Amino acid sequence: MSERPDPDELLARIQADEELAKRAKLKIFFGASAGVGKTYAMLIEAHERRRAGVDVVVGWVETHGRRETAALLDGLEILPRAKVEHRGAMLEEFDLDAALARKPALLLLDELAHTNAPGSRHRKRWQDVQELLGAGIDVATTLNVQHIESLYDVVAEITGVRQGETLPDSIVDRADEIELVDLPPDDLLQRLREGKVYVPEQIGRAVEHFFRKGNLIALRELALRRVAARVDAQMEHYRRTQGIAQGWAVGGRMIVGVGDPAAAPKLIRAARRLAESLKAEWVAVHVERPGEPARGKERERLLDVLDFASELGAETAILSGPRVVDELTAYAKSRNASRIVVGKPTRPRWLEAILGSVVSTLVRGSRDVDVLVLSAEHEDAALQAPVRAAEPAFRWQPYGQAALTVAACTAISLLIQPWFERTNLIMLYLLGVMWVAVSLGRGPAVFASVFSVLAFDFFIVPPLYTFGVSDTQYLVTFTVMLLASLLIGTLAARLQAQVRAARVGERRADALGRLSGELVALHERDRILAVLLRHLEDVFESRGVVLLPDARGRLEVAAGDAALLGAGEHERGVAQWAFDAGQSAGRGTATLPGSRCLHLPLRGSGRELGVIALDPRDLRSLMAPDSFRLLRAFGNHAALALERAALAEQAEHARVQSQAERLRSGLLSSVSHDLRTPLAVITGAASTLLEDDDRLDAAAQREMLRSIADEAGRLNRLIANLLAMTRLEAGALEVKRSWHSLEEVVGAALHRAEPLLAGRPVRVSLPAELPLVAVDDVLLEQVVFNLLENAIKHAPSSTPIEVEARVREHEVELAIADRGPGLAPGSEEQVFEKFYRGDSSRRAGGVGLGLAICRGIVEAHGGRLRAANRPDGGALFAFTLPLDRRAPGVELEESAEPPHAETRP
Repeated sequence: MSERPDPDELLARIQADEELAKRAKLKIFFGASAGVGKTYAMLIEAHERRRAGVDVVVGWVETHGRRETAALLDGLEILPRAKVEHRGAMLEEFDLDAALARKPALLLLDELAHTNAPGSRHRKRWQDVQELLGAGIDVATTLNVQHIESLYDVVAEITGVRQGETLPDSIVDRADEIELVDLPPDDLLQRLREGKVYVPEQIGRAVEHFFRKGNLIALRELALRRVAARVDAQMEHYRRTQGIAQGWAVGGRMIVGVGDPAAAPKLIRAARRLAESLKAEWVAVHVERPGEPARGKERERLLDVLDFASELGAETAILSGPRVVDELTAYAKSRNASRIVVGKPTRPRWLEAILGSVVSTLVRGSRDVDVLVLSAEHEDAALQAPVRAAEPAFRWQPYGQAALTVAACTAISLLIQPWFERTNLIMLYLLGVMWVAVSLGRGPAVFASVFSVLAFDFFIVPPLYTFGVSDTQYLVTFTVMLLASLLIGTLAARLQAQVRAARVGERRADALGRLSGELVALHERDRILAVLLRHLEDVFESRGVVLLPDARGRLEVAAGDAALLGAGEHERGVAQWAFDAGQSAGRGTATLPGSRCLHLPLRGSGRELGVIALDPRDLRSLMAPDSFRLLRAFGNHAALALERAALAEQAEHARVQSQAERLRSGLLSSVSHDLRTPLAVITGAASTLLEDDDRLDAAAQREMLRSIADEAGRLNRLIANLLAMTRLEAGALEVKRSWHSLEEVVGAALHRAEPLLAGRPVRVSLPAELPLVAVDDVLLEQVVFNLLENAIKHAPSSTPIEVEARVREHEVELAIADRGPGLAPGSEEQVFEKFYRGDSSRRAGGVGLGLAICRGIVEAHGGRLRAANRPDGGALFAFTLPLDRRAPGVELEESAEPPHAETRP
């Protein structure tokens, strides 16, 4: 049972196999050098696949003038080459768009490490291959071992030639199949002499330099080792997927410390090879001291190095801290890394003895983390020149301020010297050094320390105004004073630098927090995008525009300044590519770097939601790893807010749909019952009159006709209620106001309800001097009638219905009460909802629209309708109507013309 496979692991393995089966395939024909027959082998296989029915297209094949290679192109479809203009010359390149439009099953694309002409979509051909694979097109290509980035320095040491075209190891790792095309060195040299590799004028130079037999043997060994490592990885994958016990351990994670940018590339390549052999994840980390970040050309070089590490498959990070060793070890522990890789120390031993060695301190303080020291020499003599020479000019102002500070301390010391011992005056100088360190930095603090000792000796210690001393004890004083000043100055400067670094981190966290806080409270798309653009401009000093997809997936400007995209379609095309590919593109990236804007996709939980196009003021600062991570965090927060707004909109739409469905179901169930009952009575009575009229006496026939008339009236009221509710909801209810007496309206409603009352007692209490009200008498009569009908339905036939009116300060109230069961507790407002029917309503029948219509009509008159239970039993419905001072009987001061007809929702 202990060997039983884990179900979750099995499911993950099946899903991974399914994803692997679905994705497009990449096959690399791999060789030790040019001329071994990679292109020839690729074309041979292309013909075999074509004969098997596969749709094969040649995207780009370079024959180098070899007749046998060119002959293999016959019978294969070849895509036309794109024309790219560069510096007045027309260059031919692979047409990526034509390949995507043609979309063959298999595309042949020679020379994977090729650098595309300036102006192409991608800088390198391997990036074209990535896009082709993403579009579902299988690709066959060729590659030489010397073009693999991690082997760059090894190949350079073997051949003495530095390759200008390389590609990341991750592209080779992505290949589904690698076929080694091998040829012994002697056979390759023979092909070279026969002119089957290069044209005759290049043969002699090639044999003297690159194509020496020793070089070819070494390159052949590199290629074989690379393929062997590939086979080893395939065997490991097979053993893992088949549940076979592992014969080796997985290497975990290692941290690579990047120091001097000039020596870092060699260290990174070596670390990449080590990570591959250990099967370990790796992170390239640079530590900069607070307040002393790399600037100018040095920072550009550092960012290039980190980008280079990222291309080789590393994760990158820039840390900040006063001690490099502490930051590296702390970061290694936080990432659960088992190894730290650093380069060999480059400082002279005497300087290490004074300032300490990072490598030695790291080895002693790493505890359970292994420390590996690799060679990290400069790759080029040009790089040995100090990079700091390109930094901004030296600033003398802080040192001048430091000198003035020491002069002020000296002046104060001279003034108070008669009352204090000389040793106490030293404290003034230490205070000055501390102020300089906190305010001006470490360099001025060191200068102030030395200058303070000299000033103290020259002006305070006898003999005065000379640098000589009368007592040798002062030499100890000077030494201690200098050391104390240096220590205090260094610590104060370091503390100030840490404070500045903490402020930077706090500003970034605060910026992200403020953005999150504002986005959480927003649910409208336009407001979310406006907040995002405002924060991008405040934090990153970048103008931006947000593009969101329409129903067809084409991006349209949704917020921001559309002028950033220019008048043409180029920037919009770059944004569309970034959206479709889910990758950053444009300015500062490897894809279409000549664009005006940086295009960053907004990625939601499962797909891209849009693109931010940014025009940064300082591109290099924005593309720094820490700033770019913060930018991505901004985009992620905005994407989540957009998703939340979309989900809220969908939820509201679903709620409205559900409510509409509920209302429709209620209407159908209610109307079907209330229509069916009177129709059944009418149908039965009418059929009886038609079939048995000769057997019915006059009284029976009259009773049948009365039933027909009553049920027809009931149907008429039902339909009238439905129509009235329709007009109310559509806002089309027309209120035709004129002066009327409530007594007349109540009388008309009672007369209309006489058939329903059937002798039931009604008590009417209306004051004799009720003022006139400006109402639509037809609509108000319907309100009174509906309330009377409601009371008749729910109260016992022997109990009276009470109608009472009274005048208040600015309104008149009419109440209709009954002695029925009353309202259910808490339903005083529910009874006015459409299609609401309580238990007694269901027994009494009705659609549940009468009271809703009443409230709509009353509110259209500017009044209120309420429901309540009577203390001694029964229900009471009362509505109020506003009084107009111009109404007759209400302190006439003006003409009592009735207001004109109006329509109110």
